[in-house]
Amino acid sequence: MSNSERKAQGLPYCYDDPDIMGEQLRYQEMLCDYNATRPTENERKQGLLREMFAEIGEDCHVETPLHANWGGHHVHIGSGVYLNSGVTLVDDAEIFIGDNCLIAPNVVISTSGHPILPILREHHYVYNLPVRIGKNVWIGSGVQILPGVTIGDNAVIGAGSVVTRDIPANVVAMGAPCRVVREIGEKDRVYYYQRRMLDIWE
Repeated sequence: MSNSERKAQGLPYCYDDPDIMGEQLRYQEMLCDYNATRPTENERKQGLLREMFAEIGEDCHVETPLHANWGGHHVHIGSGVYLNSGVTLVDDAEIFIGDNCLIAPNVVISTSGHPILPILREHHYVYNLPVRIGKNVWIGSGVQILPGVTIGDNAVIGAGSVVTRDIPANVVAMGAPCRVVREIGEKDRVYYYQRRMLDIWE
């Protein structure tokens, strides 16, 4: 089985195989161009994002700097998504981000990992597993999302969390490792932050 076939199946493979590298440098060049844009160059930014990403919907905003192994080439983004500054996308496998997600500064979404066995790392083995983030998810500052994780719709991931396992929809989760602490419910219609009350229903 070739390294490309092993990669496609989520099996350990040698990452420095020339057949796998493909057009990686071309997408990294586009990412470099994107990070060099000025704040007012909105049309140029949107054009680059459409070239860089596998998919990107309407009304998305991606702050610079953005970091990505493949320049976003394996990233699928819905509509109304906001990525704050310093986000890192280790997009050696597919990353799916649903509509209206908010990704805070310095979040890392990683599809790639290395085997624990030392000899495999010495021989440049790596594995990739896709990450799926549902719709309307808020991911707090500095969160680390590991390979193969799925986060359900409307979930909130607390700042600094390390997400090692799937998180269901409609929950608040936090910690290292990240765990569900409660469901989103009526309390959240009353308070927007700690004991600060919402007044938008009046």
